[in-house]
Amino acid sequence: MPVPLALAAPAAVAGLAYLSAKTDVYHDYRTVGSALKASIMTRLKERWDRLNIFYTLESHAQGKLANDIFLIFEGRRWTYKETYDLVLKYGTWLSKKYHVKSKQIVAMDFMNSEKFIFVWFGLWSIGAKPAFINYNLTGKALSHCVRVSSARLCLVDPQVGNCVTTDIRRELPNVEFIIFTPELETEVMAIEGVRAPDSARSEDKSQNMAKLVFTSGTTGLPKPAIVSWTKTNVGAMLITNWASINRSDVFYTSMPLYHSSASILGLTAALHAGATICIGKKFSTKTFWAECRESNATIIQYVGETCRYLLAAPPEIDPITGENLDKKNSVRMAVGNGLRPEIWNRFKERFGIDTISEFYAATEGASGSFNYSRNDYSRGAIGRNGFFGWLLLRRTWHIVELDWETEMPWRDQVTGFCKKVKPGEPGEMLYKLDETDIQRTFQGYYNNKKSTEGKIIRDVFVKGDAFFRTGDVISWDNYGRSFFSDRIGDTFRWKGENVSTNEVSEALSTHPAIQEANVYGVELPHHDGRAGCVAMTLSEKPSENLMASLAEHAQRTLPRYAVPLFVRLPKEMQTTGTNKQQKHVVRSQGVDPKKTEGDEFFWLKSGKYVPFKRSDWEELRVGRVKL
Repeated sequence: MPVPLALAAPAAVAGLAYLSAKTDVYHDYRTVGSALKASIMTRLKERWDRLNIFYTLESHAQGKLANDIFLIFEGRRWTYKETYDLVLKYGTWLSKKYHVKSKQIVAMDFMNSEKFIFVWFGLWSIGAKPAFINYNLTGKALSHCVRVSSARLCLVDPQVGNCVTTDIRRELPNVEFIIFTPELETEVMAIEGVRAPDSARSEDKSQNMAKLVFTSGTTGLPKPAIVSWTKTNVGAMLITNWASINRSDVFYTSMPLYHSSASILGLTAALHAGATICIGKKFSTKTFWAECRESNATIIQYVGETCRYLLAAPPEIDPITGENLDKKNSVRMAVGNGLRPEIWNRFKERFGIDTISEFYAATEGASGSFNYSRNDYSRGAIGRNGFFGWLLLRRTWHIVELDWETEMPWRDQVTGFCKKVKPGEPGEMLYKLDETDIQRTFQGYYNNKKSTEGKIIRDVFVKGDAFFRTGDVISWDNYGRSFFSDRIGDTFRWKGENVSTNEVSEALSTHPAIQEANVYGVELPHHDGRAGCVAMTLSEKPSENLMASLAEHAQRTLPRYAVPLFVRLPKEMQTTGTNKQQKHVVRSQGVDPKKTEGDEFFWLKSGKYVPFKRSDWEELRVGRVKL
């Protein structure tokens, strides 16, 4: 007997819903479909010689978006056309006054501002290449970045002009440092903007450099990563489609524009969508939500510990009405990377955010992963895929077993090849490269062949293949969800066991008094391996009862070997400009009182954290204490 339509239709819908949930087909379509569209469009741009993102700005400025707001900064607004006209002025000024040529690299040392964008796109408008310098750098690190960029001209924000000292100018005599004063800005405004011919912006290959972005320098001096036109175009278009960013959205970011998260996955994504970008001068919990409300932001961007800092801040209260303003916003989605699982839902619930769009990628990386999450199914995951996504991706990335002693992928003694880990087990994430044309997908570091080669591993599964080493320990479960475990080098061995700093931090951070926990291993005299240490910020003063509570919590939630033996209460947490925790500085200082600048220390004795004194260090140093 035929099934009545009234019954068949709901059954079919239910069946499709079950199939979709089982195979995660919708997320596969969203992610893989977005990536394919972005890749195809970039290939077409390469064929049309329209890889330069300047053309996207020009198209909007001369089309139906001309009078739409593109940029908001500190309450001021610029339409697409106004932005385009200013970009032409800046490009003409750079060309005429400083004789900047097509393909020339020009260093930019700017804080977030509208001028950052005008200079950046002004350089692109004449075919030049910007090298973004972290404005927090001084001394050796600053001179290093300018030198390795090979720039002969460096434009400097007057607010950080004091960083360009006489010593730096003397050390780099071939570099012309220009402080972009208000007088120079007036000079730019007075000039007539002239559009450079298309030939100035011509690019024959999509892997050509679009700009230089420096790594955050968490393990030493920053390295200049070559950001290609492929990465710039695909990144912008993929994020736009995957996160459903559209013309009506206002994308707010206070992350530094000198980093690829804000510049590529923020600004150029908003530009591609024809949306509005609102930029904050710098991240601050005091201004973040106020700027979101003032701009009617619908999307916010986070990196690293940004969300944790926002959670740690007290609620904003309207001084007149007494209303709690935490949910007084128009934000529908948060986009970024580094949102920890233990605060994922707390962040969503407190600020009334529906969607988390978490991604995993690196400036110099060859690929990435994506997790568009609206429920608990993929909470804390850095990526996810269903069956169809797995069919497409299984040849492009793999997680392989690590040799923890050498911090290199483990190799079979007979075959010499690497071994894939089982679902749920941690290993290093590798991305497939075309061994016949590696630069097509991985351009490496500018003028640094050694560091570039260091990110490539060959003969992984078959003779002659090549993969990009992420340097990250990742696990991937049977449901297609991938989770970040740790950075290789951050994981340490203690008592013969591997300790993941990330997992220890997540466990500790569930204690209500811990606002932030940066876990690392320290070398101790007369001991093998590295002992666990945690630098943390607390919501209250470290009383005897609180420290006892912290010790009890650590021992209850962690294996014995993973419980930190030392607690450091620093005056200020060490972070990068993108709110990522820095471990190499505190790790090198260890627990030696002479190197820790007077920070308060505790250590685990008889099941409790008690003050660690200089006399205790001396006992350790001479070998009278065995932990």
